[in-house]
Amino acid sequence: MTVEVFYIDGCPNHEPTVERVKASLKDLGLAGEIVELPVSDPGLASTLRFLGSPTIHINGLDVEPAARTANQFGISCRTYLDASRRVGVPPVELIRQALLEACGQHGQRQADVIEIP
Repeated sequence: MTVEVFYIDGCPNHEPTVERVKASLKDLGLAGEIVELPVSDPGLASTLRFLGSPTIHINGLDVEPAARTANQFGISCRTYLDASRRVGVPPVELIRQALLEACGQHGQRQADVIEIP
């Protein structure tokens, strides 16, 4: 599984987002390569489908299902809905659900994801 974290240089939410991704992979018992890529121009933003900093793609898909059809890309900050408020770091549950979806376990508990030999 490939997890890409796109960000703008100096974004205060970049590192906390990477830490949440690492913790979520570990908690779910999943292996994944984390690629961090700074986005510095509108052309690259469009190519990467960058909706603002930070943006996470797992196997090429945005972690936020509703954002997958968005088409307004650019160099900006991004917020995520966490309960009833907007936050700059994606909620842990959003990351976890996207990871589970990527490994074919959408909506299932952690115990259902980890295979014990």
